[in-house]
Amino acid sequence: MRDILSNPNMTDFFTNMAAGDLNIVTGLLWLILATVVSMIGGAIGGMILAGKDIGYSFSAMLGAFFAPAGAIPVILLGLAILTLLTNF
Repeated sequence: MRDILSNPNMTDFFTNMAAGDLNIVTGLLWLILATVVSMIGGAIGGMILAGKDIGYSFSAMLGAFFAPAGAIPVILLGLAILTLLTNF
């Protein structure tokens, strides 16, 4: 673990993440993190909405499957707008 954290590439990456600099690597990481969070939220929402009707595990699976379908385009649009605002 010490070798990973002392690697100059990783320290640059963590510095970019902490400073809020958007490049392709940090953008992909934010996309992955936001997708995971939307899947968790979709699973919880599916269980709340249809848990008693179709079963909690099936509704959680459907919610986690369909939640990123609406979240990923919005995340990409937000990252593009943030990139444009930081460049101008």
